[in-house]
Amino acid sequence: MTTFIACVLLVGIVLYGVFGGADFGTGLWDLTAGGADRGARPRALIDHAIGPVWEANHTWLIFCLVVLWTGFPTAFAAIMTTLQIPLGIAAFGIVLRGSGFAFRKVSMHTAEQRLNGIAFASSSIITPFCFGAVAGGIASGRVPTSGHGDRLTSWLNPTSILGGVLAVLTCGYLAAIFLIAEAHRSGQPDLDRWARRRAIAAAVATGGVAAGGLFILDHDAHRLYAHLLDTGWPLLAASAGSGVAALVATSLPRLRSRPDILRPLGALAVATVLGGWGVAQYPYLLGTRLSITAGAAPAATMSALTIITVLAVVLVVPSLCWLFLLTHRGQLADAET
Repeated sequence: MTTFIACVLLVGIVLYGVFGGADFGTGLWDLTAGGADRGARPRALIDHAIGPVWEANHTWLIFCLVVLWTGFPTAFAAIMTTLQIPLGIAAFGIVLRGSGFAFRKVSMHTAEQRLNGIAFASSSIITPFCFGAVAGGIASGRVPTSGHGDRLTSWLNPTSILGGVLAVLTCGYLAAIFLIAEAHRSGQPDLDRWARRRAIAAAVATGGVAAGGLFILDHDAHRLYAHLLDTGWPLLAASAGSGVAALVATSLPRLRSRPDILRPLGALAVATVLGGWGVAQYPYLLGTRLSITAGAAPAATMSALTIITVLAVVLVVPSLCWLFLLTHRGQLADAET
């Protein structure tokens, strides 16, 4: 049960990384879309693409927090007491992002729209950076089992900064892939090209940072580096292959018009690299400090959590799938959300 719950936690992180990442990444392109006139149509495309689902994606974040808190309380306490600064910034960023996105739609003046847009876009970049920094701090072993580790160096270190930058870039890549499909579906070829250029730029930047980041990991988090190349390399190779395949698909009109092909390829590129991190981290929760078995809750708690997790999946997943299907079909108008 302990291994099962750990796998459930990893799946939740992957799902939040994919769906929440595509959501957060739109903020990067919103910020760089241009002024009020030039950026009006790209921002309208972004609003239309994420309008019905932008809050639903946080379901996976809540799910991960509950599973971690209940199933691995020692790790939860250690992470929260050590990484409280980036986690607090991320929580504030989620609130600020939601406020900026909601108020921008109802603002009557350009200055107000611009202010709310900046709040939405900037927090969409800061929040995933903080989540990536948290992952880097955990992976590099800077969170002690007893908690209350250094509140600055635990997330302001080479591995954490690498994780934060990669999080922002992969979110931008995912968002651009999803926006290509949305622009093609809505019959806007100029925005299709606009999103394609950004997808290519984000993919190249992500690949370059990831390749250079291996040297950082070798120096700063050698165990993670060694296990990524030893046990995690098939998933890393799948990530690179999926990313390249997605870029090829964006250049072919017949494939670009198939969101059922383009979006899964982009999602798989991100999901596999997150899975590679999980495989390389195993069997530890906190660097090499706390194993999954040592950090698990009592057996009775894990049994109850297993049952509740299965029930939650049965209840929540079909509802989310239905929401995404209706959004994909364009049957949910922004005014109705």
